[in-house]
Amino acid sequence: MAQWEKLRQLDNLYLKQVDELYDKDAFPMDVRHYLASWIEGQDWERAGREHDFAMVLFQSLLENLDIQHSRFVQEGESFLLQHNIRRFKQNFQQYQENPYTLANIILWFLRKEKSILQNAELAEQVQLLQVQQDPMETDSQRNLERRMAELKNKVQVRFSAEVCSYRSFNCSLEFMLSGIGALLDMAEELLCVLVREELVHWQRRQQKACIGAPDNTCLDQLEKWFTTEAECLFQVRKFLKKLEELMGKVSYERDPVKSQKPALLKRVDSLLTSLLKSAFVVETQPSMPQGKGPLVLRTNVQFSVKTRFLVKFPELNHAMKVNVSINRYRLFNVLGTKTKALNMAESMSGGMVADFRHLVKRWIGCYVTEELHLIHFDTEFVLHDMTVSLETSSLPVVIISNSSQQQSAWASVLWFNMLCTESRNLIFFANSPVATWPQLREMLSWQFLSSTKRGLDTKQLEMIAFKLFGLQQNYDACTVSWSKFNKENVPKTHFTFWVWFDGILVMVKAHLENLWRDGSIMGFVSKGKEKALLKKKKRGTFLIRFSESIKDGGITFSWVDYSPTGEPDIRTVQPFTKVDLAQIPFHEIIRNFQILEAGNVPENPLLFLYPDTPKQEAFGKYYSEKSGVDSPYFKYIKTKLIVVSKENILEAKSPVYSDVTDVEGLETMNHMEVLSEEAAGESQRLPVKPPIRAVLLFSHQTAVLQSVSHMTPTDTRCMVIAVNCTSVAGLCSFSYNGMFEPTASLWSYQTLFPKLPLICH
Repeated sequence: MAQWEKLRQLDNLYLKQVDELYDKDAFPMDVRHYLASWIEGQDWERAGREHDFAMVLFQSLLENLDIQHSRFVQEGESFLLQHNIRRFKQNFQQYQENPYTLANIILWFLRKEKSILQNAELAEQVQLLQVQQDPMETDSQRNLERRMAELKNKVQVRFSAEVCSYRSFNCSLEFMLSGIGALLDMAEELLCVLVREELVHWQRRQQKACIGAPDNTCLDQLEKWFTTEAECLFQVRKFLKKLEELMGKVSYERDPVKSQKPALLKRVDSLLTSLLKSAFVVETQPSMPQGKGPLVLRTNVQFSVKTRFLVKFPELNHAMKVNVSINRYRLFNVLGTKTKALNMAESMSGGMVADFRHLVKRWIGCYVTEELHLIHFDTEFVLHDMTVSLETSSLPVVIISNSSQQQSAWASVLWFNMLCTESRNLIFFANSPVATWPQLREMLSWQFLSSTKRGLDTKQLEMIAFKLFGLQQNYDACTVSWSKFNKENVPKTHFTFWVWFDGILVMVKAHLENLWRDGSIMGFVSKGKEKALLKKKKRGTFLIRFSESIKDGGITFSWVDYSPTGEPDIRTVQPFTKVDLAQIPFHEIIRNFQILEAGNVPENPLLFLYPDTPKQEAFGKYYSEKSGVDSPYFKYIKTKLIVVSKENILEAKSPVYSDVTDVEGLETMNHMEVLSEEAAGESQRLPVKPPIRAVLLFSHQTAVLQSVSHMTPTDTRCMVIAVNCTSVAGLCSFSYNGMFEPTASLWSYQTLFPKLPLICH
């Protein structure tokens, strides 16, 4: 079944998410619906990388819109549908020069749809996004619910009948007024619980949800409580106003109403004012449609934000106008619709919301990724001769000017919302507190949980703690500063901890999500731990881990073999990067990986995924239907250089920061094997003895290069490398000791022979 059809059959909860996804104008739902089959059949990921292919799909999209318009005309569909299709086509013309931008937009929407589907399919089994409330919190809320119902019942019983005449209750007037005082005492206690506990807890849950926590941020229950208390207080206020009218008609000396009513009315108004001011909140924090996360905004790019008023009175529908502004004294302007009415139509639950969907920030000053800004909202409540000015603001946002700043800006958002509960603390980074390891590990796990639906387990977190703090008996007392998290480079690297961690997360989300979710990737495991795990396993057992030395994310695998004497031999391949994984899925690399053994027979050494799962059982469900030379990935596989190292060469290096890409310590070629497969079965092993020098010959003429590269030097330890000067990629060929490799890259020789003297001609 097509992805779009699956989405249309989901429950209302997930249909709401689809509706919110297509709220924006970036990609209309109408186009997605009518061209669903064609859209899902295209390779948008390739189009996002290749301009020419993107242009082909762009033109095809416009043609399909024309066909759909003609179909509407022939079938007599409404004029509105015909008009919309023409308008959508016209809007898409803006991507004429950059069609890959549109391709990336469509790809982003398809991935979001897939995420919604996965959430729906896994909801009953995994329930990752459902909140397991603490029993004490549940009891507290049940108690609040009971007391709120009690307050409502008392108010209804006491004031349900209209005040017929002053003398009907003259004899018990003091008793009634004292009863009102008791009701207000109860209302004040409930208000304190609502505002100082429940609302504060919700605000903290929202903060954590913004940085990936699976916390419940639904406002329906809070709205019910706020509305109930407001109704009760307005009913008391109405009764006191009626007493004031009757007091003008009938009064006597020592009238308790005359002496007590003003204080009671003032108290009611004070409670109502406090309740109403607290009821105006930001339900959905500011976010861009394709941002890394909420609270990171880019200048001149649309963003959306939603406010909500938790006192739900039908007579207020469309009556309260909400205005938006940003940091009144800072150099930013908000463009777009700056005023919207609170209404019930824009909320699936019928709440009073104002959904600002097309706001844009225009930058007219300076910025940094540690500078925080607030988006302010104000409105006015007017009902029953009572007027209250209401204000609220978003959580602090970070404003960037280009996408390269997203990673650093998102780190600032994570750090602030992990540690700070004062939402208006805009100078937080002037003296940022440290994070404890329990706080940090929870936040790091949330990043994987929210992106891939699988968080980090205890062992993976222990490896990260070891990377940050070294070996400790207990990491709970360890702390991390903001500088160590996002400013200082990890030792022996040129990047920070956050850049390394986020690079892995992006790689997993883009290329490895299914393998990560089903537990095939061990991921965060040190080389020392890797060796300890594998050396006890049977031959061919392998595990998959993340590289510790690649900035933008790398993944590798190691397996165990045994020498004739029975000694375990741990081997590791050079890590694969996002560039590699964009060419070929990782499961296909696992499937087709080969090394040369005795007799030059290619063999796949990967047999069992750790601890003992047969490879076919672990990865078979992901394989393409074709394999070998018929595989769509074979062309890439046969030209891929794979470096294989023995574990004992690198074990002396730091298990925290060393990686197989650091091959400088390799002494002899018998510690390495390199495959450059030109065709199946034609792979050759490099000789055991390495060359002692190389002669580089540069030429623009291919024929010269071909002839020279076949030269056999008198010194059999000399390698001849012919370099094609017209190749941007530095393509070359080499001749060595009777062997010939026609097409390779110059960088590969520098990697394999870092200390090899080069003689240039």
